[in-house]
Amino acid sequence: MGKMARRCGRATSRFSEEHEISVSMTATAAFFICLCLAFPPAAEAGLYTASDQIVLLSEQNVGSVLVNSSAAMVVEFYASWCGHCISFSPIYKKLARDIKEWKPAVNMAAIDCAADENVKICTEYKIRGYPTVKFFHANSSANSLGTPYRGFSRDVRELRHMIIDSLESPGDPWPPACPPLEPTSEAEINNFFETNTVQNLALIFENDKSYIGREVTLDLLQFENITVRRVLDTEEHLVSKLGVTEFPSCYLYYPDGQFERLVVKFEVRTFYVYALQRLPGVVRSGKPPSVFTELLKNRTEEPWRDFNSSRVYMADLESALHHSLRVELAFQSVINGQALTALKDYISVLSKYFPGRPVVMNLLKSLNSWLRNQNKGPISYKAFRERVDNTAQVPDAALPEGVRWVGCQGSQPHFRRYPCGVWTLFHVLTVQANNIGGSEPKEVLNAMRNYIHNFFGCRYCADHFENMAREGLDVVTTLPSAVLWLWYRHNRVNNRIAGDLSEDPFFPKIQWPSPEMCPSCHTVKNNGEHSWNEAQVIPFLGSHFSSSRILTDYLEDEDKILETQRAKHSRQLQESLAQRHVERIVREASNPITSPPPSSVQEGVEDEGLQEGEEGPQDETEAYEENNEGGEENPAPAASDRGHQRAHRIPSIIGMRLHPRREDIVDLDSFVNQHFKAKALQLAASSLVKQRTLQTKVEQEPRPAFNLGMELDAGLGMVGLQPVDDFNELNSIHQGKGLKKRELAGQYFRREAEFDHRGHWMSVITIGFSNLDISLCVILYTLSFTCLLAMCVFFRNHLRRRRFKFALP
Repeated sequence: MGKMARRCGRATSRFSEEHEISVSMTATAAFFICLCLAFPPAAEAGLYTASDQIVLLSEQNVGSVLVNSSAAMVVEFYASWCGHCISFSPIYKKLARDIKEWKPAVNMAAIDCAADENVKICTEYKIRGYPTVKFFHANSSANSLGTPYRGFSRDVRELRHMIIDSLESPGDPWPPACPPLEPTSEAEINNFFETNTVQNLALIFENDKSYIGREVTLDLLQFENITVRRVLDTEEHLVSKLGVTEFPSCYLYYPDGQFERLVVKFEVRTFYVYALQRLPGVVRSGKPPSVFTELLKNRTEEPWRDFNSSRVYMADLESALHHSLRVELAFQSVINGQALTALKDYISVLSKYFPGRPVVMNLLKSLNSWLRNQNKGPISYKAFRERVDNTAQVPDAALPEGVRWVGCQGSQPHFRRYPCGVWTLFHVLTVQANNIGGSEPKEVLNAMRNYIHNFFGCRYCADHFENMAREGLDVVTTLPSAVLWLWYRHNRVNNRIAGDLSEDPFFPKIQWPSPEMCPSCHTVKNNGEHSWNEAQVIPFLGSHFSSSRILTDYLEDEDKILETQRAKHSRQLQESLAQRHVERIVREASNPITSPPPSSVQEGVEDEGLQEGEEGPQDETEAYEENNEGGEENPAPAASDRGHQRAHRIPSIIGMRLHPRREDIVDLDSFVNQHFKAKALQLAASSLVKQRTLQTKVEQEPRPAFNLGMELDAGLGMVGLQPVDDFNELNSIHQGKGLKKRELAGQYFRREAEFDHRGHWMSVITIGFSNLDISLCVILYTLSFTCLLAMCVFFRNHLRRRRFKFALP
């Protein structure tokens, strides 16, 4: 009973990867020496890295890891130049992945004795040959040299059994986190629920030489609400009570005394672990309980989308593309060198093998074509983004904006999503390349590797993936092997991050596919170890990720996507024109109008006329709208037509914008004489070069047009253009525009000729005033003159009368 109170009943491990690793034990030593010399001996440059879930020992941490540790430690002392060490390293890595769930009871470490800084450590631990594997009990002293494994096997299963035997060695300290591994009795089982609060008790019936019960107990170390006990076949009464007839077998025992057998495909360790993990209430330590329905009710940021976990959704693939092309790549303002090559390969693979909708495929092909033409150095992300957003307006091409996760949605916004989408995307691409028949087996994998290396935001994840690619990508020689390589590495990642904070508690990391999803993919060896049936895995992956099985649920309609894109382009165009207009106003405000001296006005007429061919309309917005009626874009003129267009350009006065009245008090006479007359003369001079061309093309009969009057509004202080006749009788819109502009220019020159006939002073008096204004002025002057004349006659007669009176006697 006391021993059962020491229970740490938790945890489950994942399926151990049983992918066969064929490393030749007879490879030449020269090859291994060259391989080792290519990488300097350092903590990350030896035979192991942090991605292998092995503690890398050094002079700085060896004391804290091996001395007074709460966990038992298995340590390999090796030399990176040793051929046997190199051949053993894959087995040691596989062992580390296999017993990952045994932490914190058992942990694994390694140290490179070939590194100069580690020679002293290896000497202190009496290392005489390589590789040497030693077991250090929990709470080992500083003087402990560890227990060496002599003649240890190169088999993961036997190494695992050796570790269990070391844990159970009598007299050695027991790791505090380790649950009891000895067999239990019927009496302890009957009283178990009186002293424990766990919901599930699993009993594994086996013989004395079996390790399955102890292995499953350690595999479930990190899980709560589950306790595993082994029962030997010698417990006859309990065996008879439960009706056990097969060994090994697993039974679930409940608090009310009821029991039932755990049904699995094979009575082996990995199938027991997988089934027990998924019992109600069993969760990883530190993870919240699975109350998923309550979670869905409390979600307010995004609605939950029901999905089939055994299918792939196009919404996830398009969401991954959006985040990749519009979010992740945006962190690099300029893309060049290896990053540009990686981007080109990535887009090329997408354009070849992505099984997308027509609008998405059109965009990817257009983007790939544009990238292939960029051969003159770096490109800016701004230019790349314009192509992704289809500002070039390629017909029927668009990538939906925003994300809409379905099969990759997580219980919280920070779970799953984009990493899940990236994995799914590249699984689909490898399967599509295999189904279509790609020419290069590593094409998709190399594109994935280079993209993750250069662009993937999680640099820690990118380093782990690079380590996997560096050590095993060479084995890919066929398209099916590429599919298997990515699947196998994905399972390795799942094994490594299972239980991490990044794991979604409602979607735990498992060795995929599960026995429920693909029973034929799982099998066992003769020794009872789990193994993958690769002959069944390849067809399963080919079917699961095939384009014909991808679901299109929750997708936005293609017509709506194109309509949204057109509206966005229109809005951007309007914003661009508005920005130009604002910039022009600011530019004009920063350059106030100044009046040239009278002599310089006449001298500058010819020069300004020559420069008119280089100036455009003053109002860019109005010019754009006039030349693009009906919403059509006019292409840029060819170089051969530019000279011809200059000859027919609209006079600059046509594009003149009216300026708002300023609040300053000005002298009206000075304003008229110095500004408006000078402005009129300058505008006339600027159009002098065009006069002959315009006059030769104007029809002979007079037509109504604009009577261009330079009017001064005394209340507003503005110059206006007032139409006097309607021009709606023109034959067509474009012909009417041309005739209007020609007659407008001609009418202006006739107006100038009238100014010359009236004379210099008359033009000064009348410019800017209407006929009514002049008439009123004449009447006022006449009345004033009449009043003055009457007053003069009155006073003259009055003075004469007074003189006459003074003359009388």
